Amino acid sequence: MMNIGIIGSGTMGSGIAQVAATSGCKVKLYDTNQAALDKSKVALEKVLSRLIEKGRIDSDEKVRIQSNISYVNNLKDLADSNLTVEAIIENLDIKKKVFAELESYVSDDCIIASNTSSLSIASIAASLQKPERCIGIHFFNPAPLMKLVEVIPAIQTSKEVLDKSTQIISDWKKVVAVAKDTPGFIVNRVARPFYGESLRIYEEGLADFATIDWSLKTLGGFRMGPFELMDFIGNDVNYTVTETVFTAFYFDPRYKPAFTQKRFSEAGYLGRKSGKGYYNYDENGKLIARHSELVSGSHNSELSNQIFDRVLAMLINEAADALFLNIASAEDIDNAMTKGVNYPKGLLAWADEKGVDWCVSKLDELYNEYHEDRYRCSPLLRKMNRENLKFY
Repeated sequence: MMNIGIIGSGTMGSGIAQVAATSGCKVKLYDTNQAALDKSKVALEKVLSRLIEKGRIDSDEKVRIQSNISYVNNLKDLADSNLTVEAIIENLDIKKKVFAELESYVSDDCIIASNTSSLSIASIAASLQKPERCIGIHFFNPAPLMKLVEVIPAIQTSKEVLDKSTQIISDWKKVVAVAKDTPGFIVNRVARPFYGESLRIYEEGLADFATIDWSLKTLGGFRMGPFELMDFIGNDVNYTVTETVFTAFYFDPRYKPAFTQKRFSEAGYLGRKSGKGYYNYDENGKLIARHSELVSGSHNSELSNQIFDRVLAMLINEAADALFLNIASAEDIDNAMTKGVNYPKGLLAWADEKGVDWCVSKLDELYNEYHEDRYRCSPLLRKMNRENLKFY
């Protein structure tokens, strides 16, 4: 039986603790804030009780999971851990400080992992005396429900630690996607055009929020439109990720943030959690109405197709470039997008379906219209088009 230490008892840390405990590991959930630990314990009780109501588990399983988690407020209590996963604030200096202290307590063969979604694993690893033991293990929220986990070795990470980490996560019944230690890893990099290009379409005055969302949901099969999803995530959170990726990529125009989202964030229009974002919400976070749908009741099919094609071409281009730059394998890129953010299809499989020539043509059409580097076609797509190749 493995001993797992989780640092941070917020939503993500608590979710990871539940996953590990469900898989039979002994878990110690650490937080300096006792109130946060108490809140986590109460939240787990509610979650497990709901699972019983739904017939997913029985009362014995509930007791087993709860008994596998202990709540501690001293970092030294994690000393017997085989694996520790940090899930605290996205601040590099704070993470480094915690990791350096943690290393003085755990054994030499303890794997020290970070759940960061955007920070450099190499930078975090550099805070350790044994940086080869450090790795990124990035869960998606809510951790118990989302199948994907990105595993990110730093340049310092040993192969043994990578192999052990992927095996542990697989044993927890998660789908592992191994990613290179680059900004955004797979999902937060490849998904940028879903938001960014949709915002650009809005800023050009081509369509309103509801029309763009309708186009991508109805024609593309996405569960949520980009503006619904940004409201769900929080405009402040989504904007910060976009800004971080943009800066980390040396201001590559493909990742350029939108002033619309910046202004909404500054105004406090954060989405569901504030009651107002791109749409309005009631006190329970339920969508009140999309104004344009109530007024028009229909959408222009030609415009909707243009919106969908434009966003899809940009998403496919980003996925192809991630493969071109060896960020991950084609299978891991597609798994990341379908299992991590519930895309209806893997983007590279979608490219095969639409035709690589279609992708290149759409991107060149956009580049010829705007002459912005934002719309440059991936060299991999061009090569595949010349040689009439497919991803699968």
